[in-house]
Amino acid sequence: MYAKLNTLPALLALLALGSAAHADDILQTRVDATIRPVMAEHDIAGMAVAITHNGQAHYFNYGVARLDDPQPVSSDTLFEIGSLSKPLTATLAALAQATGKLTLTDSAGQHWPELQGSQLEHASLLNLGTYTAGGLPLQFPDNVTDPASMLDYYRQWQPEYAAGTHRRYSNPSIGLLGMLAAKSMGKPFPTLMEGTLFPALGMSHSYIQVPTAQLPRYAFGYSKDNQPLRVTPGMLDAEAYGVKTTARDMLRFVQANLNPAGLNKDLQRAIAMTHTGYYRVGEMTQGLGWERYPYPISLERLQAGNSPAMALESQPATRLAPPESEPSDTLFNKTGSTGGFGAYAVFVPSQNLGLVMLANKNYPNAARIKAAHAILNALDKNAAQY
Repeated sequence: MYAKLNTLPALLALLALGSAAHADDILQTRVDATIRPVMAEHDIAGMAVAITHNGQAHYFNYGVARLDDPQPVSSDTLFEIGSLSKPLTATLAALAQATGKLTLTDSAGQHWPELQGSQLEHASLLNLGTYTAGGLPLQFPDNVTDPASMLDYYRQWQPEYAAGTHRRYSNPSIGLLGMLAAKSMGKPFPTLMEGTLFPALGMSHSYIQVPTAQLPRYAFGYSKDNQPLRVTPGMLDAEAYGVKTTARDMLRFVQANLNPAGLNKDLQRAIAMTHTGYYRVGEMTQGLGWERYPYPISLERLQAGNSPAMALESQPATRLAPPESEPSDTLFNKTGSTGGFGAYAVFVPSQNLGLVMLANKNYPNAARIKAAHAILNALDKNAAQY
């Protein structure tokens, strides 16, 4: 039965006939068959998976939020999403432009006068948001522990490349964009995220600092040897990797990206800015927070775009002039990790299809991509050949 029904034609036929319950059962079987082996292979305590297809949300939950108190994972369990926070930071920065507080072509020095005289003074906010300022590293050095040492680091930093010629994935880069966007809007970054952006997106249980009342829903992450972990505070952690959220809220964010028509006009413009392509890096197009690929796409190409080399090494980048609006067939994605959590989000606007996977273990990106690719293929006939 399963072998015959676990196919796209069978699923689409049931949907067309209105057999929603049967279609949901098939989708549950497909997601179970994909997610459970990943959890077993990587010893993952809990996962929350959320899918949106043609505007319909589906939720699938597995395992436990914490090993010492086996509360089942739900769609409202709070997970750390690490660098999957970056598209949200980018959306806030784009909203600052949409509301006239800044433009992405502004220099960093315009919004932080203390950078004047440094190599970063003339780097654009777009360079910061696309990791093309000249080679800012993945992380701050260990001696950067407070605002004074952070400013000193930025003032002393020397680029490896001319701005706009190479992409080097960097928390200090997009973190600085988030900080400067907040400065332009006149409020602290956490206040703007929790008080402005999250509510506007319908993300009612998303936080930079988890309130005491919400701590029972906050999962523990786990190390390779299953020691409990939560994210360690650091400079610009909120801006670069600080969001704690649920599968339900993250799916709302994905749905807002798929169909922003119900949002206010400024936020619609902001989301369009994050989808715009600014630099070509191999087969990937760097948006603002999001990373773009032509769709359909093979598993191997998508894994290569999310490989350690893309995260850890500088890559030649070609500026797109003018910036490239969203093509008709495009896949957007972003991974995110902290020491104890692993997250992934992917969506395809032309198919009105999106997927969120949140786990309380930092497992390899290649495994996340493989699982997501299999689920997408089960839902989209155009991807099934890839």
